[in-house]
Amino acid sequence: MSGATEGSSRPGRVRFSARQRRRVLAKLLFIGAGTASFLLSVWLWFIVEDRETGLYVGLWVPSLFSLGALVVSWEGDA
Repeated sequence: MSGATEGSSRPGRVRFSARQRRRVLAKLLFIGAGTASFLLSVWLWFIVEDRETGLYVGLWVPSLFSLGALVVSWEGDA
């Protein structure tokens, strides 16, 4: 078992810097928040039939995605 003696240096494994990990985490956070907002909006509109609240929550989706794009691009400049 020569692989066990090599330790953590596995071939094919990509190592990311702390900055890259933060960027990926930020992207996932905003994509998750936007997706959750969309699903909540659909649930409110069709299941609960509270159309005003569903429309209001649905408006969060492009705002969250825009904010996420701004945050990720801003961090790239630093």
